[in-house]
Amino acid sequence: MSRLLIRMLLCLVFCMSAGSIRLMADDNSPRTVIDGVVIDNESKKAMEGVSITIPGTNIGTVTNAEGVFSLKLPPTGKYSKIRAEHIGYTASVSSLRGSDTRLTIMMSPSSKMLREFVVRTGKPDEIVAEALERIPENYPEDRNLFTAFYRETIRKGKRYIGVAEAVVDVMKMPYTRRVIYGDRVRIQKGRNIISQDMRDTLSVKIMGGPTMPVILDFVKNTEFVFGIDDLGDYDFEMERPVSLDDRLQYTIRFEPRVRREYAMFKGTLYIDQESLAFTKADISLDLSDRELATNVILRKKPRGLHFRPQEINYSIVYKLIDGKAYINYIATRLRFKCDWHRRLFSSGYTTEAEMVMVDRLDNVSEGISHKMSFGKTDIFADEVDNYWDPDFWADYNIIEPTETLDKAVDRLRKANAELKK
Repeated sequence: MSRLLIRMLLCLVFCMSAGSIRLMADDNSPRTVIDGVVIDNESKKAMEGVSITIPGTNIGTVTNAEGVFSLKLPPTGKYSKIRAEHIGYTASVSSLRGSDTRLTIMMSPSSKMLREFVVRTGKPDEIVAEALERIPENYPEDRNLFTAFYRETIRKGKRYIGVAEAVVDVMKMPYTRRVIYGDRVRIQKGRNIISQDMRDTLSVKIMGGPTMPVILDFVKNTEFVFGIDDLGDYDFEMERPVSLDDRLQYTIRFEPRVRREYAMFKGTLYIDQESLAFTKADISLDLSDRELATNVILRKKPRGLHFRPQEINYSIVYKLIDGKAYINYIATRLRFKCDWHRRLFSSGYTTEAEMVMVDRLDNVSEGISHKMSFGKTDIFADEVDNYWDPDFWADYNIIEPTETLDKAVDRLRKANAELKK
């Protein structure tokens, strides 16, 4: 569980990271750009975290908090459809026409009847155990090289004090064994913008960074959440089933039933009813023992600083493609408070990170060498440029920034320019 998590650390000076994935075409030919927004058909509200893909390709992204997405497609190839998927909703497939400048995709909650939901013989923990045993057949048996967009932000109170982004390659070895040896991340290109105000600077060493798809891949990493031998440490409860990509999913909640010498997790697992593949996990670190929780995420802090975690949440999503489930999207949220010894007031901080796989190569012959990979002691801010330009990601697929984030970056740039003066 948290034993291995602690080994993968990122040293931050109040900056976070983000990234994107390069389109496969490297020429200067015009690219097809598809812009759109996804809206709940009933509430008319924008939908965040919707998976957007182009059928017949491995290209995709997710919607931002405003339901907005953008896809840049290579000039080679014909694209006629676009697909939107989200848990609890009926998948939506829309036609692409040359006259479209901005798509509006309406998604409706799934109306699949519960009578189709057949409970397997046994208890929820037995379903989880069987899902764990089926991992070798439900997940890739070959080496996959993903390109991914990764973004992290940090806020002090409500004010952004750091934003960073990077293009990363993600090597995932076969799931025939539940070990992460050989799974690595390599940074292609990145940028960051950090508040230069000394009042915003606090040097801490915490778990995080572009290695999210290695450490947080709970299906493969037995040290994260639990392995099959750890199931007795948890209580499991079956909840109302939901639909994903028009397939029924078991919804199983779990929480610790015992106390260990390390922090444990609680949350919800989504398991495909037909294949028993894990499709999503929403989990959080148990904060009942704050010292144990702190030990998971914090490795170094200045003397006299009190670090108190308030919220530690993870969401990991897998996508079923041709009978195999591939890691697709990861999001993290960490809230904590810091105060100095003998000071009356504390400061609250929020760090958020997300990574989406926007392309994939299968059966690759070579992996990412240890020398070229992002190391467990590397500092993300040292690996990317302090450079912010509106055309920086011109040839890349990314998670579109929200209007709020764009404005926050503008304020940071202006504030840093004033401080330099």
